[in-house]
Amino acid sequence: MNYIIAAHHIWDKKAYDNLVKSNPSDNFYFISHKKDLKQKLLNDLNPRYIFFPHWSHIVPKNFIDDYECVCFHMTDLPYGRGGSPLQNLILRKHKETKISALRMVNELDAGPIYFKRSLSLNGNAQKIYSSCSKKIFKMIESLIKK
Repeated sequence: MNYIIAAHHIWDKKAYDNLVKSNPSDNFYFISHKKDLKQKLLNDLNPRYIFFPHWSHIVPKNFIDDYECVCFHMTDLPYGRGGSPLQNLILRKHKETKISALRMVNELDAGPIYFKRSLSLNGNAQKIYSSCSKKIFKMIESLIKK
């Protein structure tokens, strides 16, 4: 089975490397630049899922319509829909949140939710993002094993 992970942060690449090591029978492809996520690649790979951890770019409608695209949002959706969730949570003095795994639709952060996981907001932003990334990749692993 083919899976695409579209992410552009160093903490996501580290978690991706661990995912690949622990799932050697699956084919994973890491896309780190928006320009590399092309229709031809998707057609050639025909991925079961395209995962978007920490992705801040708009995904083309035809990708969302043609493939099962999954994004991860750092709030207990529908609370906190929209951009800059970590910054908004910190400004509102939250100490914990949820990571929501959801199917992407053509409206931001509005698709059906697969499941959620708890996330502590203790530490600096880099520590939180790193912790979040590890949890997201565990969530990815759960989705591909179902």
